[in-house]
Amino acid sequence: MTEPAVAAPDARGPRSKRHRFGWVAELVGMALIYEAYDTLRDTVAGSTHAAFIHARQIVAAERFVGLYWERDIQRPFLHLDWFISFWNIYYGTIHFVMPAVALVWMYRKAPVRYVRWRNTLVLMFALAIFSFWVYPLAPPRIMPDHYGFIDTAAHYFNFGPQVPVRFVHGHPDRQAMASFGNLYAAMPSFHVGWSTWSILALWPLVRRWWGKVLLVVYPLTILFCIVVTANHWLLDAVGGWAVLAAGYAGAWLLDRVTGAWRTRRAGGTPVSRAASSEPAGV
Repeated sequence: MTEPAVAAPDARGPRSKRHRFGWVAELVGMALIYEAYDTLRDTVAGSTHAAFIHARQIVAAERFVGLYWERDIQRPFLHLDWFISFWNIYYGTIHFVMPAVALVWMYRKAPVRYVRWRNTLVLMFALAIFSFWVYPLAPPRIMPDHYGFIDTAAHYFNFGPQVPVRFVHGHPDRQAMASFGNLYAAMPSFHVGWSTWSILALWPLVRRWWGKVLLVVYPLTILFCIVVTANHWLLDAVGGWAVLAAGYAGAWLLDRVTGAWRTRRAGGTPVSRAASSEPAGV
């Protein structure tokens, strides 16, 4: 009895799928890309003067469109230590967990889809670094006292450093810089950008209705989290969505370019596509 033929990896999927331990290379590659992003984010920290000018611009813009809600959202919960502590921990953990879960799930179950959304994420890293460089922005938690925000990272329990941000001669002191890195990497909010990326990437892979409900709820909890902890302005969330849209557009364009290149290599015969409309891989 002949054994069924094993299907070759889809050419549109990640190249690493063609090797037995290719997932290791994929993992290492993504880890290196994130490490480069993390390092560059701190390297491009802008001036304190520019960061607070931009923060005042954001406040003015939010007041103009009726979105200056951050202080009113935070204030009712400040007497609930356990509540704020929960959101401090949530802010520093789930933000990293969900994108990793989404990448692993897609790599195993939908490798062609994985390619486009992986490329989207990488392009989001690059666009965010550019934004941090050209538009340093002070978050609500380090604004002057008359704005009425509380730095929850300093005054409530969290897994990160519990130190207030102090300024010496108009600049953050060395302890603050060592503890938090680039204090002005607020626009865009990657917490919102990544959480929205996660639900869009996983949406067709989740079949049950309650799973889709959880996907929708997740970025909403992130949006509440970044505001109640005073880590971001609401317009930072809009920036996160803009970076996601631009990253996806770039990944789509890359798919088109690589697809055309494969067609030429095949002598003008289009690469056969599965019934799904998943993108070409690189």
